Parts: sequence; C-alpha cells; structure tokens
Amino acid sequence: MTALDRAFAKARAENRRALLPFLMSGYPCRERFRADLAEAARFADVLEVGVPFSDPLADGPVIQAAAAAALREGTTLARTLEDIATLPAGAPPLVLMLSFNQVLARGLGAFAAAAAAARVAALIVPDVPLEESAPLEDALATRGLALVRMLAPTTPEARMGRICAGARGFLYAISVAGVTGTRDSLPPGVEDYIRLARRHASVPLCLGFGISRPEQVRTLAPLADGFVVGSALIRLQQEGKPLSPLLGALRDATAIQGDRS
Repeated sequence: MTALDRAFAKARAENRRALLPFLMSGYPCRERFRADLAEAARFADVLEVGVPFSDPLADGPVIQAAAAAALREGTTLARTLEDIATLPAGAPPLVLMLSFNQVLARGLGAFAAAAAAARVAALIVPDVPLEESAPLEDALATRGLALVRMLAPTTPEARMGRICAGARGFLYAISVAGVTGTRDSLPPGVEDYIRLARRHASVPLCLGFGISRPEQVRTLAPLADGFVVGSALIRLQQEGKPLSPLLGALRDATAIQGDRS
C-alpha cells in the first residue's frame, strides 16, 4: 500500500472525504511558503504543490499571479524539491503539479529519482495526454511514484473509461470546463458527471477547480473521495491572512452526511 493509498484509507475509516490543499511553491516568498505548507499539513490528507512555470496550464488569474510572483522570487524546481523535503516524515503525502517541460529538462529517470528523494508521492502533469503518458508513468513507477490522470466534464465516456483504466494514486476530476479559480457555485450537471466517472474509476476520485467553500464540499462529499482547494487559499495568502480557519472549516465539511448515490 502506497502513502496515497494509506491517506485515502484513513479518511474512509474516519467516515470523511480527503482534503487536498494546493499551494504555489515559493509564494508569496520562500519562508512564508514553507510556513504555510507546514500549516496546511495539519489539516491535509494529501498536499498538492504547484511548481511555477512561465507558461501556465489551466490556471486562472489567482494562481497565475501567484506563479508569476514565485518566479520573481527565484523559485525553481530544484528549490521546490529542497523545500518540500523539509516536511517531517509523518507529513501527508505530497503531489507535485508541473509542466512536462520541467520534467523533460532533467530527464525522466533523473527527475523521478530526485522527486522520490524528496518524498514526492505523485505528479500531476496537465500537458501530458493519455496517449503520450506511458514513458513518464513507467519512469515514475520505477521509483514508486504515480502519475495522476485527469478527467474533465467534456471527456467523452469512452475516453473516460480509457483514462480510468490503469490509473494509479487517484483521479483528478476537473469540475468545470475552464480554468482554476474560486466560484460561487459549480456548474449544473457536476453531480451527474461525478457519478459517471465513478462508474469507471477504480482509484479515489478527487474534485478540483472551483472548490472554495465548505458548503460546496459538504454537498458533494457523498459523491467524491476528495477535494482539491487552491485559489481560495492563495487569496488568503495575498491578503496576508492565516490559512487555518478556512482549512479547518473545509476539513469539517468533508464528513460524510449521507450515502453515496
């Protein structure tokens, strides 16, 4: 059983869904990022860290601005690996979200080795389509890492089945046909989309993009296995506010109130 498997199993045993906070590496500065990552670890089942890149992928304005600021601060992939390696051994498993170019620059094998040494559990690489993912998945698997596959509301069911087949770690279900960012409400049909994805998924299904409020998590907790929250946390960082109140409310909202249907 991998660290990710144990994290989701622990959440299930506690009759709740997993919480996956997302932070941008190096934002708003290196010291604050390290402090906020340690704070998020108190509430998280899985931590997700974005590695800033000059050509953002699927990021809305909040995360784009954070990535640009982190790059100005001198944040690099190497420094990100150094920073996440400072988490204690008992911290939640960590997932890196980054561009395939950042992986290729090191070489697949060398990157997998460096990530494993920093105790990374998995990668999310949005610009690697399923048909081109095998070399990266194989390189990661040799070091015990997973490549998290992504689904979208626009994914046809036949393709959804292919993406879900052989998935490892968890599946990342994008909630909207758009970019990241906080939203007052999720689009109509999101519950049917999650139910359809669940029919094909053999690993936990986590919902991200637009998840920002406890009531959204509470409503969808009977359907999804976990929730990724990013832009709402970065907004708090922008405003110089602590993350704990929102993280605590989100964690409370992950409790299952009804049966999955």
